Amino acid sequence: MQKKILNKKILVFTATYNEIDNVNKLLFKIKKFNPNVDILVIDDNSPDGTAEKVIELKKKIKNLNLILRSKKLGLDSAHKMAYTFALRNKYDYLITMDADMSHDPYEIKNFVKYLDKYSFVIGSRYLPKGKCLMQGRRLFLSKYGNIIIKKVLGIKLTEFTTSYRGFNLKKLKKFDLNQVKAKGYSFMMCVVFEIYIRNFDIKEIPIIFKDRLEGLSKIPRIETLRTLKNLFFLYLRKVFNGAPTKNRT
Repeated sequence: MQKKILNKKILVFTATYNEIDNVNKLLFKIKKFNPNVDILVIDDNSPDGTAEKVIELKKKIKNLNLILRSKKLGLDSAHKMAYTFALRNKYDYLITMDADMSHDPYEIKNFVKYLDKYSFVIGSRYLPKGKCLMQGRRLFLSKYGNIIIKKVLGIKLTEFTTSYRGFNLKKLKKFDLNQVKAKGYSFMMCVVFEIYIRNFDIKEIPIIFKDRLEGLSKIPRIETLRTLKNLFFLYLRKVFNGAPTKNRT
């Protein structure tokens, strides 16, 4: 398997907005643990100089790509742009992660390992051996939000909302993130549903989610209401379309 993995063209993507305190550490750690991957950063014109920092790092980090957008266009559109970039540049795997150091770059190798077999791999904080180190309201909303999503959609997963996930672009035939119309942070949940309803195989792997040490969380409170609304529409789609039959592990 190791020989196969070394022959794969892999892109690791993160979206940034005001992450100047984290982006340096993140990008160097990605390359330290995964020297053969390419990296894509999409920055929404961060006023703190994040993009300028990435441009500086391009001199030191091989195969680092930056797309600088003119204004804050949102996490969902950044992920769609990264997916399109990966397809156009003929990558085998796309791995997405947060820029705030909450996702450990050391774990990328586990995503790569399972993407050799599965179409979609998602990191779960709520599997055995997984862990969520958030506290207070954020932990409550994350933990019980994922439980509610699982119950409403009837999908046998423990995690729907993390952005730490991997796509086998060769296996995901005729699928494109641009088909997912949801906006905001509930986009992550909707991506999982679209992959599930199209009968692609899904693999959960445990991750440790660390609470950010630098910068501020960017999740507005309105996202809770948006997620509930989108969850209702997904439920209706599942009721009328029926559940897929492929087994998952």
